[in-house]
Amino acid sequence: MAAVLAALVLVMLAAGCTGTGTVQGGTGQTVTITDGFGRAVTVPSPPESVVCSGSGCLRYLVYLQGQDLAVGVDDIEKKDQAIEGRPYALAYGSQFKDLPLIGEFRGKDDPEKILGIGPAVILKTGSTGTAYGTSAAEADKLQEKIGIPVVAFPYGSLRNDAEKVEMYAGLRTMGEVLDKQDRAEEVIAYIEATIADLEARTADIPEADQKTVYIGGVSSAGAHGIISTEPAYPPFAWVNANNVAAGLGTAHADVAKEALVDWDPDYLFIDVGTVQMESDGAIGELKTDPALKGLTAAKEGRVYGVLPYNFYSTNYETVLANAYFIGKILYPDRFEDVDPEEKADEIYTFFIGKPVFDEHKNQYRNLGFAEITL
Repeated sequence: MAAVLAALVLVMLAAGCTGTGTVQGGTGQTVTITDGFGRAVTVPSPPESVVCSGSGCLRYLVYLQGQDLAVGVDDIEKKDQAIEGRPYALAYGSQFKDLPLIGEFRGKDDPEKILGIGPAVILKTGSTGTAYGTSAAEADKLQEKIGIPVVAFPYGSLRNDAEKVEMYAGLRTMGEVLDKQDRAEEVIAYIEATIADLEARTADIPEADQKTVYIGGVSSAGAHGIISTEPAYPPFAWVNANNVAAGLGTAHADVAKEALVDWDPDYLFIDVGTVQMESDGAIGELKTDPALKGLTAAKEGRVYGVLPYNFYSTNYETVLANAYFIGKILYPDRFEDVDPEEKADEIYTFFIGKPVFDEHKNQYRNLGFAEITL
């Protein structure tokens, strides 16, 4: 086995350096790009096959309409999920599930398996500042070990300008590798135009008239209860809602229940991924905890479900869709022309090519985009 592996390495090294050979196929042309960590990487142009390593990497491949290039997947794509919270997997899960395994999820690659599959390029990403991030050192190590070009970049987010820059750079890097630069720019322009539309609808609402809001039960590496929140929850910022937890920074946070009671926001939004917990998580807490039952929003019927968007990193199409639903609830006169469910399918179709809103909502007992009765 060792001799076979060594021979394969030599073949792959030769192919990786020249951009030609049976593994890469294609035109034999190459291009040298600078990845998200400043590494100069020479790749076939365009590649005929890729594998995506790390949280969210395959999602970006779908955004760029490159899903048919994938020739291997990590183990999360092959599992039968009791609840599937990733729209791209709802759209293409059966296609991905049949592909060969490249390793464990969150970027725990198996170099020998990848070598056996023989992709032209490995795309690798992860969220900066988390245990699931990636680095130049990791990319170099994998590339040196198997001789296949590795292009790595941070995943980014829409929580603040710095992380948005990371996200857009990642999409552009992948677009350059795949020769899909136009699609990358189309995705970025769509995100910018959507955020601009959301902000413009509510920009002139005086601060004194902005609704106070809280998002609880936010998914983060699994389901959580009412105290799990996002202080920088993007949909609240885009529709000019006053997030009562905003003072806690930009990262995911757990708040003291006493703080939530003291804040007593006008509206409560619940990430319905919480229903995966015992007794329905945050929803069960609102029904049974005496202090939480006393919240004004709970007593007056202003508790609403939004779809979870943290599922194997951020599902950006769901972030944007949630914002229209939230805007419609808080400021119906500003969103009177919007049907949030139709808008969600418009957004899903743009990003992943299929209108999966109903299927996505059904995963969570149809609690998303609905009033939660307590």
